[in-house]
Amino acid sequence: MRLSASDQIAGSLRDAIVGGHLATDEVLRQDEIAARFHVSKIPVREALKRLEAEGLVRFAKNRGAVVAGLSQAEILEYMDIRALLEARAAGLAAARISDERLNDARQKLAEFGASQDPGRWGELNWLFHSTLYADADRPILLAEIRALYDKLERYVRALLAMTAQTEMPKTQSEHSAILDAFARRDPDAAASLTRAHVLDAGASLVQYLKNHRHHGGNT
Repeated sequence: MRLSASDQIAGSLRDAIVGGHLATDEVLRQDEIAARFHVSKIPVREALKRLEAEGLVRFAKNRGAVVAGLSQAEILEYMDIRALLEARAAGLAAARISDERLNDARQKLAEFGASQDPGRWGELNWLFHSTLYADADRPILLAEIRALYDKLERYVRALLAMTAQTEMPKTQSEHSAILDAFARRDPDAAASLTRAHVLDAGASLVQYLKNHRHHGGNT
């Protein structure tokens, strides 16, 4: 199916924001975006309004559309919501996960561990978790989880890139424990370990942002 102009623009800007290529509070000039995509301002406005609804863009007085940032309190709350939703998805999926899906998740985990590209870690992390959750057969739940990933991805990517030596081994160890719970078809353990994993990531992320700000960062 051919994407509309507003779909294409929204997708491109979403990828740039999530990937950290557009900084928090950076102005998104409608005339420049329209020229880049060879369209009028109408689909640009539609795309920006969609991204505003997703929490990635905000409209500032006298500035227009800018890249939205998150406070530490907002990040913690989003991670708390993610922990609840992902624990639910894990609990539903673990009891019914297929051998094929387990093997796919093992492959995704190996790819995540082997990658040396911080730019791919977020994608590989999502592929691992979403593969495990797929057999929950809850597409709306997974879509909500994915939207939360998109809101937080640029911050998580910065954390992993700057603290890879400490965070990556811990993340992989937690992933392995979660995968083992799925392999045992143990929904309670899968849900509990997933919830703890997400909450721990949130705590590490906020601590990183506090330290970064303390040392003069502008995140």
